[in-house]
Amino acid sequence: MKNIKLIEVPSEIGAGTRGASLGVEAIKIAALDYMSNFFVHFPSEKIPTENKLLFEPIESPYAKRIKGVLSMYEKITKAVSDSMKDNFFPVIISGDHSNAGATIAGIKMAKPKSKLGVIWIDAHADLHTPYTTPSGNLHGMPLATAINEDNKEFAIHELDAETKKNWDGLKNFGKIAPKVLPEDVVFISLRDYEKEEKGLIEKYGMKIITTNELRRKGVEIVYRSIIRYLSDCTDIYVSFDVDSLDSSISKGTGTPVSNGLREREAEDLISKFMQSRKICCFEITEVNPTLDKENLMAEIAFNILQRSVNVLMMN
Repeated sequence: MKNIKLIEVPSEIGAGTRGASLGVEAIKIAALDYMSNFFVHFPSEKIPTENKLLFEPIESPYAKRIKGVLSMYEKITKAVSDSMKDNFFPVIISGDHSNAGATIAGIKMAKPKSKLGVIWIDAHADLHTPYTTPSGNLHGMPLATAINEDNKEFAIHELDAETKKNWDGLKNFGKIAPKVLPEDVVFISLRDYEKEEKGLIEKYGMKIITTNELRRKGVEIVYRSIIRYLSDCTDIYVSFDVDSLDSSISKGTGTPVSNGLREREAEDLISKFMQSRKICCFEITEVNPTLDKENLMAEIAFNILQRSVNVLMMN
């Protein structure tokens, strides 16, 4: 039976739309509405944010608020690493997806010799870099930091020295780079990405399971195929961005995209992954209640979170 620890990261400095920092509290409100004692049942740690930077001028247009993100990496990696060293299974509830790069760094700092696999359930690839980004938002770059990639073949920007130094700091955080091999990343429900990211996916032959493939084959077969694909990994991290859900239900997130997962599909799939003993960490991210009606996105996220943790505790 796993000891669960909740790590709350209400940081949204990597996002382009405001409000994701409220996602953690919105999920807690959903738990209260369901009369669940989930959030008093487990030990938790709340990570201090750098959200004050949202009120300050942007210094680096191709890596907005990167100094703050670097500071968040320090805090999150320590929390994740310390939790794992204390034999907890960290469940991270985060504001924006830039935080996931720090989660991965924390896993590697706790287990530097592990071969880490990543299951990235997301409409987006998050493989941009400051050299290729169309927006400058760091929630589009966490996987690039994890695989230590600049993607200069597709560069459209030149970086100033300060931005380059901070970007290199993110990639080399913990003095481990890369933290994940590109071939050990599996995308699920990926459907909205740019040619620069497509270039990296094709270059490394990164695995994609589309929404249609999941539907056609079913959760059980997809689960087995992914665990088999990542069979030489010693540990696996699951990152769930709520925009992987179809835009008909994922209005409460900054970047909804059509042809996504249904709530039950996501719930069944993630719960299935939690049965694998290799899963070492789970993150749920990008709930933005300011874009939502009646807190629906947070309620869906809470249902997925609660069921996944229940399965974890049984294994």
